[in-house]
Amino acid sequence: MSKGEQKRQFIIEQAAILFNERGIAGTSVDEVLEVANTSKGCFYGHFESKDELAQAAVDYLLGKLNDRRNNTVSKHKTAIAKINAALDNSKNPLKSYIEGGCPIVNFSTETDDTNPAIKKKLKDMVDTAITTYANIIQEGIDNGELSNAINPVEFATRMMLSIEGGNAICRVLNSTKPMQIMIKSLKTELASYALEKA
Repeated sequence: MSKGEQKRQFIIEQAAILFNERGIAGTSVDEVLEVANTSKGCFYGHFESKDELAQAAVDYLLGKLNDRRNNTVSKHKTAIAKINAALDNSKNPLKSYIEGGCPIVNFSTETDDTNPAIKKKLKDMVDTAITTYANIIQEGIDNGELSNAINPVEFATRMMLSIEGGNAICRVLNSTKPMQIMIKSLKTELASYALEKA
């Protein structure tokens, strides 16, 4: 990575934290310049606009979430262990993996009607997560670990909705308890579909 590319990446990473904590609309270019310790000339040498930076920052944050999910599930062998580990990634929304909370929750409400490009990035991220979880469950069915009574897409969709809803509600209540209840419930349900190996 060249020095110019390193500087661009540094601006993205610093801006991503601000955008996630304060919102894109609530963050000025001047505030980005301050945290990135850079000039307007340097900034506009790398980005045409704040909107271009915002899209790059969202890509960066969603990429971190994707990498974390993929790294988590790859460490486990069984479908149940993979899904349980993915759920455990979200067990403490008050101490989130990314500063400022879950970017899916934060950006989805802000950009719903105002930024179609970012809304599409979020939609793709959610679709990817649901597909990943559904595929894990389907593999569990195919290898005889899970009963085919479970609907992979339905369970994966409820799982994603529960995680993101839990992230939002726990931060509002300043409590991890709702997320703990949800995770326990989904783990218990998933375990009820386990088949005993002969």
